[in-house]
Amino acid sequence: MNRFRPVLLALLLAAAVPAWADVGRDEAAAIAQRHVQGRVLSVEQANAGGRPAWRVKVLTGNGDVRVVMIDAGSGRPL
Repeated sequence: MNRFRPVLLALLLAAAVPAWADVGRDEAAAIAQRHVQGRVLSVEQANAGGRPAWRVKVLTGNGDVRVVMIDAGSGRPL
């Protein structure tokens, strides 16, 4: 049984990933980039009000760094 535990855990994690977010990392970056107009610096998983979200850092043309939260389910900026 112990031999199969890592395989079972990996399968459970793989099955859970699509349930976490309808909007993927790349799509969240593109949405934030269109919303703020700049260069994406980083994209991280986060929670916003108890809901899954993406935290996207964007460097604007003015040199400011803006953080845009993207709802992982709908893709809307928060």
